[in-house]
Amino acid sequence: MSAAGRASGIGAGSMPAAGRLDHPGARCRRGVGDTVGVEYVSRVPRPPLDGLIDDLYYLEGASPYARLTLPPSPAAFLIVNLGAPFRIRAGTDIETAEYADGCLVTTPTRALEFGYPLRTRSVGVHFKPWGVAPFLPMPASELCDRPVTTEQVWGRSSVAELRDRLAMADGPHEMLTLLEEELMRRLCETAGLGLVRHTSSVIAATSGAVAIGDLSVAAGVSSTHLAQRFKELIGVTPKRLARSYRFASTVLSINPAGPIDWADLAGGAGYFDQAHFGHEFRAFTGLTPTRYVEVRRRFLREHPGHALDGWPLPAD
Repeated sequence: MSAAGRASGIGAGSMPAAGRLDHPGARCRRGVGDTVGVEYVSRVPRPPLDGLIDDLYYLEGASPYARLTLPPSPAAFLIVNLGAPFRIRAGTDIETAEYADGCLVTTPTRALEFGYPLRTRSVGVHFKPWGVAPFLPMPASELCDRPVTTEQVWGRSSVAELRDRLAMADGPHEMLTLLEEELMRRLCETAGLGLVRHTSSVIAATSGAVAIGDLSVAAGVSSTHLAQRFKELIGVTPKRLARSYRFASTVLSINPAGPIDWADLAGGAGYFDQAHFGHEFRAFTGLTPTRYVEVRRRFLREHPGHALDGWPLPAD
């Protein structure tokens, strides 16, 4: 599972296998966690959804920790909750909120904290950075760092009907097919999507190491127009998306089980210096780089081989 996949799937259960940075390319994958007992089933949707979505997933089991922190990833995710309510705290200045039917999170700029029931069960979507816009009734910028319930996006009656059908489905694969059909019904034409998709793809391909001014010139639009389109469809500016990609790519390259040369890592990722790298780390995770590795090592030590390892962090 990718960083972004884990981050989002986790939602009620995983990154948002980050715009999934390490997408395996397989049409379907199934994973089981350690003795905590987590089942994760992932599938790439059929066209045209595959141009907007990295994968659909099913998640069931007990979270390895009661609370998990998800660093910001460069993509949105949707969770349809089928179990007990979960809780989200989006930023230190926002109170924890409960989500019974599920939630939608557009590209975050701050870490999210998820609180889980004893067991969680959900299906969800890991979008590509531009992929959530055709399914939203409002500009993505209105939801930046403001998780909303699934009902607020698709309506109470529609979500209730979908959850009922999912609950009666015969296993994870049928559930993912039902979710895929729902997404196909809700797919809408979106002005400016081609521009944002192309530019975001360049940012993703370079792991954020691209001059944003060059992108607007290449696209034949002003930097202001490009930023406005990004905020409407993704929720953040091109510069912010590039920062997220660079950070996610750098973090995913860290092997917490081995020695780490922080100066070399920072320089290779294009940060000005180690201080700049440390500042970005704290801005994205609330942790210093060394503390982050300590927490990652704790996860590896306590839950080796777990399906969710790699992006979410213990918050307890």
